[in-house]
Amino acid sequence: MTQANNPLHGITLQMMLEELVERYGWATLAELVPIRCFAHQPSIKSCLVFLRRTPWAREKVEQLYVRSLKSPFRR
Repeated sequence: MTQANNPLHGITLQMMLEELVERYGWATLAELVPIRCFAHQPSIKSCLVFLRRTPWAREKVEQLYVRSLKSPFRR
């Protein structure tokens, strides 16, 4: 089974999160995906733990990442 049309192929959750934080910052990320780990004492490590255990939150982060790939805004 090929992954040619999957924009997330080869991208780890950590890579996604680091890029999103670099692009938006924690405060904006907490507004775009309203989950507590982004708003209260955020860290990559704690957010990764939460996202790996919470499928609905991970899906929202993945959707934001895919949308950000299509967006012309870059820092």
